Amino acid sequence: MFKTLQTYKLLFLRLMLIVAGIELSIYFFKIGLLFTGIFGLCMVFLIVREMYFYVRNFVLIYDKTIASILQNDFSSDFSKHKFNRTYNDLFQLYETLKNKENEQISKDIIYRSILNNIETGVVILQKQENDWSIFLMNDYFSNHFNVPKVSKWKYLKNQLPALCEIIEEDDFHEVKTSIDISINEQSKQTFVLQASRTEIFEQDYFIVLLDSIQNVVEKKEKDAWINLMKVISHELLNSITPIRSICQNLQDLVEQDSLSEEDLEDMKNSVETMLRRSDHLQKFVEGYRKLAMLPSPKKEKIELINLIENVLQIMNPLLRKDNIEVINSIEYNYHINVDQQQFEQVLINLLTNSINALLNQNSQKQIFISAEAKENRVFIKITDNGKGIEKEIEDKIFLPFFTTRNEGAGIGLTLSKNIVEAHGGYILNKNEKGKTTFEICLVEDLN
Repeated sequence: MFKTLQTYKLLFLRLMLIVAGIELSIYFFKIGLLFTGIFGLCMVFLIVREMYFYVRNFVLIYDKTIASILQNDFSSDFSKHKFNRTYNDLFQLYETLKNKENEQISKDIIYRSILNNIETGVVILQKQENDWSIFLMNDYFSNHFNVPKVSKWKYLKNQLPALCEIIEEDDFHEVKTSIDISINEQSKQTFVLQASRTEIFEQDYFIVLLDSIQNVVEKKEKDAWINLMKVISHELLNSITPIRSICQNLQDLVEQDSLSEEDLEDMKNSVETMLRRSDHLQKFVEGYRKLAMLPSPKKEKIELINLIENVLQIMNPLLRKDNIEVINSIEYNYHINVDQQQFEQVLINLLTNSINALLNQNSQKQIFISAEAKENRVFIKITDNGKGIEKEIEDKIFLPFFTTRNEGAGIGLTLSKNIVEAHGGYILNKNEKGKTTFEICLVEDLN
């Protein structure tokens, strides 16, 4: 604002000089000073010329700068004018907008690079009047579905009618479903379709995400194999390394000419250690075998109350030994279609887990068993008032051979999860009001 006033003052000063110069020249002509009057007019002409070029340059630079800003063209270089304080505010505005534009372009390049490198098909549509245009299509979508990067929805519809028809059926509203798409006249592949609509700065956008179920499954399988190999290699090394060291020690003892009582004692301890490590390794292999060779469930209709009572009868000695109170609040006799032996094992594993969680607790030890039915499903809950599962290991408790107990094999919860999933249900753990709850969901048998 201050610099603008200075510009106006300079222009006003020039105008005053021009007016004064003209009046003085006229006065000199009147009093007969002809040459002085001509000199005065020449000076006025020079001032007018200088003022013309000053205003002309100002308007040109102003117009060029404003046009660059309006057209988002920040390629102009105004460095030669940087010493002219008249344009300081204008150039500062230009540089600020230029930096913001460069920052936005950098972000766009990064975001597009991220979208182009993920293994998920992404298409973003933008509403233009009564039609949709393709705002963005990532490389994975274009390459995987063999679709050129078209600009209009109608062109995409010609390439992938199955996808576009589902979206149009819901009138470009939120969609979450699976879809079979044939690519290059090959057999159909199944994809997970997720679509959502959003409005940003009065612009309507529709975002479409397509994930190959095969890719998702392969990634999960790969992650599972990596975790399994880590566990197996860790267990094998933990057993093989000390056994090899003991064997080396035994070999050194055997090669001696005579053995002392101390040497014999060392040999005895070494053999005992080898047996313990071998037993541990055998248990580990048996646990893996039990997980890998789980038989298909032989389902039959049974009463949940009877199943719970049978399991509590089996677990009663341990419960009484550790002074644990079991509160069974199941009243309605739900019917479930399960393999009784396998499901008894699941409940025994969960109760054993709760008992171990309560071992070091000084206050009253309690296990709560409850069940409820919703939407033709039965939810069985086993809750204990122990210290709970630490957040750091919540996502690991169902992993094979993961355990926090020295004497634990780490297959109880994994085996339980596999059995429940083989029955078409699921099992999960929750922290409810400081208590740990394992919840089993099964389809209720209403026949």
